[in-house]
Amino acid sequence: MLFMASFLVISCGQEGATDVTEPGTFTSGVEGPAVDHNGNLYAVNYEKQGTIGRTFPDGHSELFVELPEGSIGNGIRFDSRGNMYVADYTGHNVLKVDMDTREVSVYANEPEMNQPNDLAIDGGDRLYASDPNWNDSTGMLWRIDPDGSVHLLEKNMGTTNGIEVSADEKHLYVNESIQRKIWVYDLDDTGNISNKRLFFQFEEYGLDGMRCDINGNLYITRFGKGTIVILSPVGEILKEIKLRGKSVTNIAFGGPDGKTCFVTVADRGCIETFRTNVQGRAYDLLVVKKE
Repeated sequence: MLFMASFLVISCGQEGATDVTEPGTFTSGVEGPAVDHNGNLYAVNYEKQGTIGRTFPDGHSELFVELPEGSIGNGIRFDSRGNMYVADYTGHNVLKVDMDTREVSVYANEPEMNQPNDLAIDGGDRLYASDPNWNDSTGMLWRIDPDGSVHLLEKNMGTTNGIEVSADEKHLYVNESIQRKIWVYDLDDTGNISNKRLFFQFEEYGLDGMRCDINGNLYITRFGKGTIVILSPVGEILKEIKLRGKSVTNIAFGGPDGKTCFVTVADRGCIETFRTNVQGRAYDLLVVKKE
């Protein structure tokens, strides 16, 4: 069974939020939390920029890998075979990390990308990448197929950031941080999108990472507000969870039953956690295929 171990909580914060790692364990660039099939938690920029840290279920953290010189990671995803993929926003790459040897290679490169930011993955191991241009408040949206080929899905968007595939894999969600909008597309079985429409718009604060649970609810990090907002599949606010820090950047599911949420918090340089009553979509996806 996946995620068999439960993480040690090292301190308590406001209602519903506790710390997984000590403040300052990561830099202010902490992002991209993701959990492997052994229940270990990963995030970028451990102790310094250009690294990936690993936190074990007992709460102990260590340097897992240093990225190539000049590369800085953001979003992290695991495919069905347990390989790690990292959005390298300074190198315009999506990197691949061999979890046994820790060798880092370029999985996909696209010079036209502004800065691949966050990643989502579907059951066919297709990656989807948001690609913001912060200076112009614009962005693009890309798909990376299992052969490493890169395909532009849409351009001339707002500042694309958080991205996620729905639990039934029929929809793709993308948010725009500056514009505070969440868009939803129909997603077909080849990874193409259509029928774009506005799913939700916030009046204040920024948006960053997003993840779905198995019921199709969407968990959105509210950068600057210090909360996670949970939206239903029809765009109704179900709950808002308060974190200890304000600059919440991304979220992942893990824990012994897939119901533990891990949130990267930039202004505290750490990872916070809270429990929910529904398993994350990643819990079902993280199954290593048999040869």
